[in-house]
Amino acid sequence: MLDPGLRRGGGVCLMFLGIDIGTSGVKAVVLDEAGAVAGQGTAALTVQRPQPLWSEQDPEAWWQATDAAVRAIDPAVRRSVRGVGVAGQMHGATLLGADDRPLRPAILWNDGRSFAECEELEAAADFRGVGGNIVMPGFTAPKLAWVRRHEPDTFAQVRTVLLPKDYVRLRMTGDKASDLSDSAGTLWLDVAGRRWSEALLAATGLSEAQMPRLFEGSEITGKLTADVAERWGMPCVPVAAGGGDNAAGAAGVGVVQDGDALLSLGTSGVIFVATSDFRSNPGRAVHAFCHCLPGLWHQMAVHLSAASCVDWVARITGASGAAELFQRAEAVGPASGPELFLPYLSGERTPHNDPLVRGAFLRLDNDSDGPRLAQAVLEGVAFALADGVDALRDAGTTVDRLAVIGGGARSGYWGRILAAALGAELVYLQGGEVGPALGAARLAQLAVDGGDPATVCAAPPTARVVTPEPDLVDRLAPKREAFRAAYPQISPRSH
Repeated sequence: MLDPGLRRGGGVCLMFLGIDIGTSGVKAVVLDEAGAVAGQGTAALTVQRPQPLWSEQDPEAWWQATDAAVRAIDPAVRRSVRGVGVAGQMHGATLLGADDRPLRPAILWNDGRSFAECEELEAAADFRGVGGNIVMPGFTAPKLAWVRRHEPDTFAQVRTVLLPKDYVRLRMTGDKASDLSDSAGTLWLDVAGRRWSEALLAATGLSEAQMPRLFEGSEITGKLTADVAERWGMPCVPVAAGGGDNAAGAAGVGVVQDGDALLSLGTSGVIFVATSDFRSNPGRAVHAFCHCLPGLWHQMAVHLSAASCVDWVARITGASGAAELFQRAEAVGPASGPELFLPYLSGERTPHNDPLVRGAFLRLDNDSDGPRLAQAVLEGVAFALADGVDALRDAGTTVDRLAVIGGGARSGYWGRILAAALGAELVYLQGGEVGPALGAARLAQLAVDGGDPATVCAAPPTARVVTPEPDLVDRLAPKREAFRAAYPQISPRSH
């Protein structure tokens, strides 16, 4: 809890800063005590792809972008901040040497180079039983196995492995700490026991001594250093453990009780369902992780490309951005042409667990043009997400109502397509596009002020609700069947 001397005084409205270290950028959001957004700042990031299947970022870029995003917020707002929470892209392997400096670029969540190491780790330890998940190239453990094999000199120098947001925490506070939701995505966690597993670490040639300390997301891990506090124009306030981007996003929109669910439309796409206990179901590549709040877990269906596909097709068809692309697609309408898009630009997780598959346009004809390609991309992402919903339902999870967050939540037209493809009601929340930074700020508020998570992390007001339109469901059904049949045609595993 916060030192009473920093808590309140003089009628000052206390505020809480949430920072989300994403793949394409860093977002900083300040919430007041009533939960209203009082300030925001952003800074862009880029991804380096030096070889096929590789996806990397420089950890220093995360810190520079974080500093820029925070300093973009009004100084008067920053002076009222009394707690900080951090969220971030999951699974990234940030390898630090004895001086706590990165030994190499961080290997990101959408990097597919370690597929060979996945099979070896599956045979070496009970990752599915203890870690709760199939070993996939996106997770952190096989990345370290790859470094151990291909860069042994670097591996020998590793003293600490941190996730992206936790490297930023180190720069903010000097502490090596992480939360349970993000750490579950390393595959080194005993997810049911909410602790590191020495057996799973040993299978990768590591030990608990090389891991950060673990905290629940609403616990304080440290405080800002004097230098950072001075630079940001705020006291040396506490920093909460925070959460992986999806868990923090869930906390931001009230998905904090058993059965609550959300759809995140960021660079990747995620269907997230909160659970009151650990429910592992690796058979269909469904993830089972800790939530960022005590006593909660969650299941996820994860798709490596979602809104990133929208940005990609906008670029190749000459649209000025996502907004213009949505307009072009809406002008031609759903199922307006035969075109199919397979949105596997970076491989796929749920349900295929296939890092080698790549995206494709199929069934093009002489009338295929930019607007019809745009429409096909919106449909293709929706169909892939529907595959994930099917995997969750096959596991016995009810998915009939989803809160929607992320940049893709801005398009009401896409929402109609998504609702029809998923067969679920979509609830768009005011401020839902703020995403994980919102949840990070709420976790900071819990860490500083305490309180009931169900109250502090209540759902924001509903902006609109989109229900499946029967006519649209029928129009999309034949294309959905064609989409399902197309994956074996393009997967290298089928050849």
